[in-house]
Amino acid sequence: MSNKILTTEHTETTEVRKGINELTEMVIGCAIDVQRAPGPGLLESIYEMCLCRELSLREIAFERQKPIPVAYKGLKLDCGYRADLIVENQVLVEIKSIDQLASIHDAQLLSYLKLGGWKIGLLINFNVQLLKRGIYRKVVGRADEVSL
Repeated sequence: MSNKILTTEHTETTEVRKGINELTEMVIGCAIDVQRAPGPGLLESIYEMCLCRELSLREIAFERQKPIPVAYKGLKLDCGYRADLIVENQVLVEIKSIDQLASIHDAQLLSYLKLGGWKIGLLINFNVQLLKRGIYRKVVGRADEVSL
């Protein structure tokens, strides 16, 4: 038996993590359903619209093409950065439909997470035969980055 004492703070942190994990699982489930229908090979914009529809059907709140300003020395700059989707104000989703994800896509996801203040990001490449191979989950400030 453990002598470790759990506090309310530990319980709240665990609940938040559980909620975020469940949310990312729901988003991934939506993405899998979207990719199953037409398969790979369509434009990114089509997958984005279909994923929005799937999220709506499951009553999951999201914002599409949310601007991400850059703050520099007290000034907010609108540099044209946009998050494809922000789900439940917690999860950044970047959608791709390309031959292969590259390190620049990971850098983009990380930059958007930092600029927007989000902690969890999903990079989803729909142009793969098995979507599991096209999903990358990034957690800012934690060591539990997972490539699915």
